Amino acid sequence: MSWDLQSDIDEWRSRGLWRSLRELESAQGPVVRVGGREMVNFSSNDYLGLAGSEFLKQAMHEGVDLHGAGAGASRLVCGTQAAHVKLEEALANFKGAEAALAFASGYAAAVGTLPALLGSGDTVILDKLVHASLVDAARLSGATIRVFPHNHLGRLERLLQGARGRVLVVTESVFSMDGDLCPLEEIVGLKDRHGAWLLLDEAHAVGVIGPQGRGLAAKTGLESKVDLQMGTLSKAFGLNGGYVAARCEVISWLVNKARSLVYSTAPAPALAHAALASLQRVAGTEGDQLRRQLWQNLELMAGRRPESAILPWIIGDEAAAVERSRALAEAGFLVPAIRYPTVARGAARLRITCSAAHQEAQVRSLRKALM
Repeated sequence: MSWDLQSDIDEWRSRGLWRSLRELESAQGPVVRVGGREMVNFSSNDYLGLAGSEFLKQAMHEGVDLHGAGAGASRLVCGTQAAHVKLEEALANFKGAEAALAFASGYAAAVGTLPALLGSGDTVILDKLVHASLVDAARLSGATIRVFPHNHLGRLERLLQGARGRVLVVTESVFSMDGDLCPLEEIVGLKDRHGAWLLLDEAHAVGVIGPQGRGLAAKTGLESKVDLQMGTLSKAFGLNGGYVAARCEVISWLVNKARSLVYSTAPAPALAHAALASLQRVAGTEGDQLRRQLWQNLELMAGRRPESAILPWIIGDEAAAVERSRALAEAGFLVPAIRYPTVARGAARLRITCSAAHQEAQVRSLRKALM
């Protein structure tokens, strides 16, 4: 049996779905260099503009000086260093939880956590629009998977009524492609009524929403009611990595059972050191100032007060979205087209994200180019 991969590639190209890596020739920031050209970047998740900041570069240098470059081993062998422990203690405090566990990425946090907690005979109930990492994690768990239409509380309740075994509801505070919020208070009420647990992915909310940028759970005062708060260090914190915050016994269980943690070399301790510095800035007065600037930019871009830092510009047709992105690139704006399978067929869009580091003139220029 021959494997004609080229025909698959050709077919994918013909549907306007082919992707390629885009090399940045500069540090991450509101202006980046691509292909020898400077472009205003409206595609990054660096919401507070910290990724390329002198502050974080200095923190990384300091982390290397204190802890070296690599961890050398997995967390359970000899890879856990003081920087990891301090970061996890700070994350737990930040998220209003008893304990926290850091992973190499948000994806690793997802695929480590769900299979550690669920198995055959259990049920995981997903919002239809949760991130692909959570879908993959649910599949890996071996639990029965049930999906409810996006933010549809009535369907969620019916699925909870029929669920068996240990039951975990999985949703996001801010959905990554539409930028809308989940109805957290109502979901908490339903999961409590039916004896289920809730995993809330706060990836796009942390640093942006809630007091000190602590996320939607903190904004709604429901931190103690969310069993698992998952998040990332790769967006508003300006670095990379993931975490889960929960009760002590849950975190201890994950230390023993989360395969993406047990069988992976620990994240670089210098990165953990820098992440702690970033968290402290995000939660402090400098973070409040950056959030105010971010929301000013978002209101200017959207012409209203949006729900989050993600502003989808729906086009529909995949090829049309690619062409619109290309035209914006010619005008000096980096706004990639988002297409199937990241979003549903026929729901292609430009996914616009603002940063606290964008200048008012840059925001106005993109808004004018879109009109």
